[in-house]
Amino acid sequence: MKYVLLLRGINVGIGRRVPMAELRRLFTEMGFSDVITYINSGNVIFSSEEKPDPVKVQTHLEAYFGFNLDLLILGAESVRRIAETIPETWLNDKEQKSDVLYLFGDVDEPDLVKQIGYRPEFETILYTQGALITNVTRKNQPKSSILKIMGTPLYQRMTVRNVTTARKLAELVGHEL
Repeated sequence: MKYVLLLRGINVGIGRRVPMAELRRLFTEMGFSDVITYINSGNVIFSSEEKPDPVKVQTHLEAYFGFNLDLLILGAESVRRIAETIPETWLNDKEQKSDVLYLFGDVDEPDLVKQIGYRPEFETILYTQGALITNVTRKNQPKSSILKIMGTPLYQRMTVRNVTTARKLAELVGHEL
């Protein structure tokens, strides 16, 4: 079965560098197959006969890179379902910003939309199991509830990808029979 690993908060700023070639090599060494990475933000697509153990993967990566790494491992079906929830008209362009906030299990609940201070007059947020999907005009972006929770403990329990990346990850896991 195919899986996607999402690393949180790497390759931004000076620290926490995770070279994708090394990440691919480590995944192969851990016994995973069909390992590819997509862009430089810590997206690994791989195959495994058994469900991967996130703690084991995290421990292995942290031992190699020497710093704490928060990660999510999602099955192909979850990745596709989340991407299919994104409305076709939601893009990242000059007029709008659209993101997928993949949720760690301890914060994954429909009520999260209310908890973050959703402001429907400025933004649209959809909940689907495992993610919040957000859309805001560039003009209203400073008023976004997502912008206001950045840096909070709650925000630390999410990893963000733009909708283009979310759609591409779904494409890369393909359709399994």
